[in-house]
Amino acid sequence: MSLAYWIVAGLLALFYLYAGGLKVVRSRERLRPMMAWVDSMPLPAVRAIGTVEVLGALGLVLPRLTGIAPWLAVAAATGFVVLQLGAIRVHLKMGDRQVALNITVLLAAAVTAWLAAV
Repeated sequence: MSLAYWIVAGLLALFYLYAGGLKVVRSRERLRPMMAWVDSMPLPAVRAIGTVEVLGALGLVLPRLTGIAPWLAVAAATGFVVLQLGAIRVHLKMGDRQVALNITVLLAAAVTAWLAAV
């Protein structure tokens, strides 16, 4: 189970480090082509979401790697499930029915939470 955790959590962490990092450093204009929803939120909220994503990615890896508070990995993965539920809601509210990526990431986060808990 440990190898499965590291594969799924590692991919999830890389995804969120990239996506969150972009939200933290890029301007609204540079985010818009990839993330149309940024126009519907204040830029500080977009930056906060990016920060949460980067911290969550670290929370998937560091606690299990160091052995310090490994329950934080479960919390981080569960947080990503909640984050994706919110993301799906935002997409659907905007009339964007392309939520396949969000559902895939949600399932990966749920699997990661389960693997971290066992």
